[in-house]
Amino acid sequence: MDTTKFTQFLNQLSEHPLPVIDVRISLDSYIPITISDKNKDLLNFDISSSLAWEKYINSFLEDNNAEVAFGGYFEKRNIYDRSDYFKNLAENKKRNIHLGIDLWCNANTKVLAVLDGEIHSFKNNTNYGDYGPTIIIKHQIEEDVFYTLYGHLSLSSIENLKVGDAVLQGNVIGFLGDSSVNGDYAPHLHFQIIKDLEDNFGDYPGVSSEENIEFYSRNCPNPNLLLKLSI
Repeated sequence: MDTTKFTQFLNQLSEHPLPVIDVRISLDSYIPITISDKNKDLLNFDISSSLAWEKYINSFLEDNNAEVAFGGYFEKRNIYDRSDYFKNLAENKKRNIHLGIDLWCNANTKVLAVLDGEIHSFKNNTNYGDYGPTIIIKHQIEEDVFYTLYGHLSLSSIENLKVGDAVLQGNVIGFLGDSSVNGDYAPHLHFQIIKDLEDNFGDYPGVSSEENIEFYSRNCPNPNLLLKLSI
């Protein structure tokens, strides 16, 4: 399926927003956030500190009377500069363009399967700044196969999983982790759609370099095709 048909296919799967975190949190309590150099608030604290990040996110939510801050697809971010994991030191290239949508909210928030599928893989990705505990679900609708990735989970989220376990849309598949396990970030879910997993297991790049963005724009379409959040 070509890129245009794939995005149309995803968009037509539901007319309504598909929940990926606890449905008890009203969509009226969601607010967009920018985590890029366009957000001048980020100049006022140390972006390398997860505690400072969490304080900022909590203040942002409180100031806006919200429970979830979301956004970030194809956003260029300086936060990844803190970790060598996002740098190709040999070629002097860095990955700083975000390929998913982040939902910033409280640790231990329930994470839901966005569609019916099965557990493809899971892994604790422990590099500094990485996903931490991660689940990938395989979806097959008629002949079409694609994947969704759920990153920055709690350790308990991957303790009792088995590859091939069936999941239904809306099933609780895990919980958000805190900074001690989630790659050293304020608690949030990284949600990403992947067309071709390229033989990866429990992991897939969530951040691209500018040199590779054309490929990832095709392989990782906007998760908002499913979430349908107002931005």
